[in-house]
Amino acid sequence: MRIEIVGHQIEVTAALRDTIESKLEKLRRHSDDLMDGRITLSVERLQQKVDATLNLAGHTIHAEASAEDMYTAIDQLLDKLDRQVIKHKEKLTKHRSDQSIRTAEVG
Repeated sequence: MRIEIVGHQIEVTAALRDTIESKLEKLRRHSDDLMDGRITLSVERLQQKVDATLNLAGHTIHAEASAEDMYTAIDQLLDKLDRQVIKHKEKLTKHRSDQSIRTAEVG
């Protein structure tokens, strides 16, 4: 999975990059379909904002979060992304299991 981490009016330090990459491992455990994505860090007045778009196989996930601290905003963002990835994975597995039940009843 290729993730591009960029800063808008903020420098992306090695500590921020390492934090994001370590927390993205949690998403990789939930889904093998993650292909690539872009995470943008920005500062708007007193709020630290994080915006992410991830591309899965056939699906795009977008989330954003803001807080007074950048690390808090990153945690909030990755929690949102994690919920969306799990929801997408559950939809896929439910759809596959429903399809197999229908074919078993017909056949």
